[in-house]
Amino acid sequence: MRIYQLDAFTDKLFAGNPAAVVPLTEWLSDERMQQIAAENNLAETAFYVKTEGETNYHIRWFTPTVEVDLCGHATLATGYVVFFLENSSPNNDQIYFNSRSGLLKVYRSEDGWLTLDFPADVVQKANVQPPALITSMGEKPLAVFKGKTDYMLVYETQAQIEALKPDFREMSSVPARGVIVTAPGNADDDEAVDFVSRFFGPQSGIDEDPVTGSAHTTLIPYWAEKLGKTELTARQLSKRGGYLRCKLNDNGETPARVDISGQVQLYLTGEIS
Repeated sequence: MRIYQLDAFTDKLFAGNPAAVVPLTEWLSDERMQQIAAENNLAETAFYVKTEGETNYHIRWFTPTVEVDLCGHATLATGYVVFFLENSSPNNDQIYFNSRSGLLKVYRSEDGWLTLDFPADVVQKANVQPPALITSMGEKPLAVFKGKTDYMLVYETQAQIEALKPDFREMSSVPARGVIVTAPGNADDDEAVDFVSRFFGPQSGIDEDPVTGSAHTTLIPYWAEKLGKTELTARQLSKRGGYLRCKLNDNGETPARVDISGQVQLYLTGEIS
């Protein structure tokens, strides 16, 4: 089997979020895909199978320990593999992935950027919070929200987000896929963006995810309403770092859709023995 490793949401190698992508002609057993993901030991390994139609695929995502319902950066990486490496949709600029989170679309533009079209995640104020959620973070947020799979903690400044040093062992007891922390971007920064974030997921096998596309299905609707704009820029403040262009598409659909755009760099092409 061919395997690719790519860095997503970055314009340079050794940054962004690495993902493995394995094209398949038919599904392996769940156990075998989980073993491959554990062996890769990356935040995500994506597997995909071509389905009926020139632009249709089925995608699944595995961390080293569990299968997940949605992964943005590995979907972006898979889109890059389909468009530019496997050349399986040479005459099309959009492809469709069926997944556990429904139908997902990936577009490519002339400037080389890829765009994910994902369903938005609507959050609610978390009036009841697991005690470990706040104590593991070490600093109290302005507000706490709960989405479909994640908690989101909102802070006042970018500096607070940069300074957080969570207790991951304590956080692993929080019943969620992971924890998003976010704040407005620093307007005085030379690379100012509308909002910044980090994502912690010890419950899912990775303490801090470098760049989390799926978390932006939660972040985009929140900051679009908060800042009064539908097109935003974002930076994830992990050690590797990542940059995203974001858009809220509220066309009356329930839930609304979001565009999450980024670049991808190919690191490795290999073969699984």
